[in-house]
Amino acid sequence: MGIHSSFAILVSSFFHPSCRLLSRVKSVHSLHMSRTAKQHRKTAETDIEIELNVDGNGKSQIDTGVPFFDHMLTLFSKHGLFDLKVKVVGDIQVDYHHTVEDTGIVLGNCFREALGNKAGIVRYGFWLLPMDETLAEVALDLSGRSFLSYHAPENVEAIGGVNRFSYQLVEEFLRAFASSLLATLHVEIRRGRDAHHMAEAIFKGLARALDAATKLDPRVTGIPSTKDVL
Repeated sequence: MGIHSSFAILVSSFFHPSCRLLSRVKSVHSLHMSRTAKQHRKTAETDIEIELNVDGNGKSQIDTGVPFFDHMLTLFSKHGLFDLKVKVVGDIQVDYHHTVEDTGIVLGNCFREALGNKAGIVRYGFWLLPMDETLAEVALDLSGRSFLSYHAPENVEAIGGVNRFSYQLVEEFLRAFASSLLATLHVEIRRGRDAHHMAEAIFKGLARALDAATKLDPRVTGIPSTKDVL
């Protein structure tokens, strides 16, 4: 085989779709390795430190001082495959509200930092999650615009034993998270009675939908928006 023929084969193989795809996969992999964030936020009501790896395997160390909330964040990490460390010192002697809301703010900020300009991501995520009698629907768009639509039964009982967790705090967490992440988030309990099941289905559904939305797709070139910004 002559030199010219060898060069022609080399050039044609470089421009072959499979080669271009491999190049894009490697580019996406380089983005994949850096999607981490660490944030610290201190106010008169809470002192919060969070470390996040979007491309983890579901490892977590959670300590918010609110046992049920710890449980929700642990399963959020597990089912979203996010590595998550959360340490919160809050005024829980007053109420759990500040701890839950402020944690949502910092966690949303961490995801926003880790995702950067969102180049290469799927952007949209949807999950329909059953848990016994409960069916939760979660849909989100990493749009750069904050919005929460939340539909769930009213007057739901609090969760837990002595230090009961108000079910209303689930909505407060979601609103804070969507606002700081700058995401459009729709959450609906299609069916449900048990407060624990409904809260858990929402956190698991959010984890799965967010995992889907943050995935890197080798077919996506640049930012997944016709505006070229999210």
